[in-house]
Amino acid sequence: MNFVGKNFATGLVAAFCFFSVFFESQPVSALPSESSSASDYVSVGGAVIEVTFEGGDLSLPPARLMNWIRNSGCAVTEYYGSFPVPKVRVKVVPVPRGGGVVLGRTVMIGEIPQITVAISEFATESSLRDDWIMTHEMVHLAFPSVSEDHHWIEEGIATYVEPIARAQIGDLPAEKVWRDLMDGLPRGMPAAGDRGLDNTHTWGRTYWGGALFCLLADDQIHRRTNNRFGLQDALRGIVRAGGNMSQEWPLSRALKVGDDATGVPVLTELYNRMKATPMTPDLSELWDDLGVRASNNSVMFQQDAPHAAVVRSIMARRVKLECRCGATR
Repeated sequence: MNFVGKNFATGLVAAFCFFSVFFESQPVSALPSESSSASDYVSVGGAVIEVTFEGGDLSLPPARLMNWIRNSGCAVTEYYGSFPVPKVRVKVVPVPRGGGVVLGRTVMIGEIPQITVAISEFATESSLRDDWIMTHEMVHLAFPSVSEDHHWIEEGIATYVEPIARAQIGDLPAEKVWRDLMDGLPRGMPAAGDRGLDNTHTWGRTYWGGALFCLLADDQIHRRTNNRFGLQDALRGIVRAGGNMSQEWPLSRALKVGDDATGVPVLTELYNRMKATPMTPDLSELWDDLGVRASNNSVMFQQDAPHAAVVRSIMARRVKLECRCGATR
């Protein structure tokens, strides 16, 4: 599955259907199976990732899967400056269907988060290179748990940050990131009867509406700070303050911490505008301002656009990965 609007939607629909069968038969308390194979470990960004492989056949060797998990951890480390939690468990479950990574789920098991991924027995090197699910699930670790009416921000951040984080480590072309945003964000626009992000819990508003909030916030933070800061700095500030998945925070607290990290109250102001009101931004005007122009199945960047520097700043790398990512052992 590629992170494109059409395939992303199709993949998530398939994932939700599979969840209803796979996870209903396995209560959350049973997910960290005591009968799993022996664990392996990878160190990334100052954190330990414990990986177990459930019974079943996989076409790929465990070492290749460990590298895939490590690479996703490196993308998250790149974006946040460090891995957001000190330890996470990853459980890999082979399934006799599909052709790659089928789905993912992240939950708290006691005090340690666990990511469960279902991966096809027929997964290939190519399907791992194209995978977005592992990085998406790891991004969930980097925001505090909030109430159900704010689920859009958890999924919106994961939807928005995942491709940028992968691009920052060289795993995804910048052109693909922005083409997929152009294709996907219209799905997050309010429809008739919309009552704002907190009150409209459709698939489109949850994932792409949340991503739309993130892009608008990122753009405004960059503009108001002359590209000194962006959403990446706000989210890093939240993690530095202890705001990861293991903590329960009011959303207002998380947004305030993020605003303090950038010095501008963009997150709080934008939330107040979008939480209960169907705000409909002009995306065509935004793309023109940013200098992002659709070109066949890709985009072209117009460097003379009024705010082209915003795009360059959003995509820029912030840390040296060799100082952050350890080796598989």
